[in-house]
Amino acid sequence: MDAPQVQYTQTADGVSIAFYATGSGYPLVVTPVLGPSHLTLERQFPTLNDWYQHISRHRTLIRWDTRNNGMSDRDVDEVSDAAYDRDIEAVLRAVSVERVDLLAAGPGASAAIGFVVRHPDMIRKLVLINALPRFLDQFPGERGEAILSLAERDWRLFTENAARARLGWSQSDAGAYARFLRASSSQRDMLRSIPWWRTLDATSLLSAVNAETLVIYGVGASFWGKMYQSAARVIASSVPVSRVMEIRRAGEDWFGSPEVRDAIDHFIEVPSQATSRVESTSASSKYGAGLTVILFADIANSTALTERFGDAAFRDKARALDDALRGAVTGADGTAVEGKLLGDGVLAVFTSARDAIACAGACHAAAKDTDLQLHVGIHAGDVIREEGNVFGGAVNIAARVSDASGAGETFVSQTVRDLARTSAGVAFEDRGEHALKGIDEPQRLFAVRDE
Repeated sequence: MDAPQVQYTQTADGVSIAFYATGSGYPLVVTPVLGPSHLTLERQFPTLNDWYQHISRHRTLIRWDTRNNGMSDRDVDEVSDAAYDRDIEAVLRAVSVERVDLLAAGPGASAAIGFVVRHPDMIRKLVLINALPRFLDQFPGERGEAILSLAERDWRLFTENAARARLGWSQSDAGAYARFLRASSSQRDMLRSIPWWRTLDATSLLSAVNAETLVIYGVGASFWGKMYQSAARVIASSVPVSRVMEIRRAGEDWFGSPEVRDAIDHFIEVPSQATSRVESTSASSKYGAGLTVILFADIANSTALTERFGDAAFRDKARALDDALRGAVTGADGTAVEGKLLGDGVLAVFTSARDAIACAGACHAAAKDTDLQLHVGIHAGDVIREEGNVFGGAVNIAARVSDASGAGETFVSQTVRDLARTSAGVAFEDRGEHALKGIDEPQRLFAVRDE
């Protein structure tokens, strides 16, 4: 397939932005996935080029070079949230679209999340892959600061260190990526961007994202795999309508993974009128009808346990526990939600609070058998259901209730306590009101105790 034709458009402040739109179908805007951007040179990476071609067979793929990058204007002084927004707005005007799906990866996701929050009517669905809400998390600690400081002193050495340290390419790939960095942005333009990068932190914006969101992260023994996993959990527990996918591919060639391609294709498929309706709890489904009880179970202290047992041993224990947790859910007449794969835990739904509390006890017993402990939280409320997944405010609260519990404890919301007070065969210890992250109103929580 021939490379798409690059076009140019002007922003409101007169900056020339290079872009292309190729393929047909509902538009998908892809932010720069390699950090800096160069519309033609990025296609030298075969797996990325193949993935772009795959998208354009089904969708209208829209890519652009940000200001001071690639084929867009260089030597532009203003680099800011407002400037980033103007660049995207100019491209969407040029292709005459008002509403799109958006895909962002890596540290660049922090800027994209800001755009989604500031333009809620423009984004239908959001895909985040190996996303880091804080841009500077790509340069963590003293080593990261040292690498950043090289940008001013030694441009070539900076690009070579950034290629190896941030992205984890193999040695041969790192050389190609370092050359790509130098061609995509000049040293002067990179230095213009660093002050803006230091301000990029979308953590506080996540709860305001109103687009349905798919969060994909790769796991592995590397530092980056663990960081992606941690960031994915923060994002998924804060974005109100979200689902999570874990993949066993922690490197930066995720776009070559068939399972990632399939997941994205399925998620951003534009439904027909006959299939676009989502079901609420008032409709029947495989999860039952009426009020839904939601259970979150998550391994406590997973980072410390990985260091204690070693990554391979910990993953073996986690996989064994995952099987046991799903068995506990089934045994309590619940359903594990496959659309939200947590990696180190489980999300399940029930038709009664009593069954969910019984399941929590079985989950803790299963964890004890593998020398692990769980945080467990239970809440009940209305949810939105779609194709084996559940999402909505009640799911978000359940996740936060789990976060508030201690290792080996089950916390429930007052709603669940009221539903199960006389039927669950357990006692409830009042733990007072908690201000849960991303939840407007304080929640009174109760610890489950055996009678």
